[in-house]
Amino acid sequence: MLNNIFFTELSLTWVDLAAVLLFACGWIGYVYFAAWHGKRVPSLHTKMDRFRREWMVQMIGRDNRMVDVNVTRNVTRSSQFFASTTMLILGALLASMGYVQQAQELVSGLPFTVKASARLLEIKMLLLVLIFVHAFFKFSWAIRQLNFCGILVAAAPKQPKENPEQFAAHINRIARITSYAGSNFNHGLRSYYFAVAAMGWFLHPWLMVVATAWVISVLYHREFKSKTLHALVDEDASSTLKV
Repeated sequence: MLNNIFFTELSLTWVDLAAVLLFACGWIGYVYFAAWHGKRVPSLHTKMDRFRREWMVQMIGRDNRMVDVNVTRNVTRSSQFFASTTMLILGALLASMGYVQQAQELVSGLPFTVKASARLLEIKMLLLVLIFVHAFFKFSWAIRQLNFCGILVAAAPKQPKENPEQFAAHINRIARITSYAGSNFNHGLRSYYFAVAAMGWFLHPWLMVVATAWVISVLYHREFKSKTLHALVDEDASSTLKV
């Protein structure tokens, strides 16, 4: 029964199933690997966490915090831009699902493509929809967390020297929330990267596998081996970092 549904009606092959499985495992596996590996070696996220805390230390000592408000606003705008862009992409994908027949003819006319049924093409589009829904939730949650940070910046004590313990606790609190927001923003961006890999499935399942490996390689290099990270690391650690 299941074989008849998956392989006959949907025109699925074992290569398609393997490609989707490798795609999902590659994405989920990289998320956990990046979190685990980032605790052992320098990464963009962990290094930026240090500067986020330093930002909050400087913020506490300022009487006029317009600089901090503007920085928070600019960071929030990045998440807002991607959240609104993601909604536009979702709208376009949902609208295109009404033109599956035309899309099927267009894709079938491309060289080196595997012919797929209209139902399978809908599943491929649905995969992209799920990816961008995930991205939207990550970006929107990052926006809320940054809004919380703005409130905490406004609530920060003016004279921390009177109560050093409360001062340190407030800095750690805001730094942690900004770190969470940065992490969610990062997850949203990764969704865009893996959406590019998922688009390879429209042409050929093996292209999806190759694109997934390429995306993981790009993400790893940018997060753990990039020149940007080299510029952020401490002087004593930079000599051991490959760029």
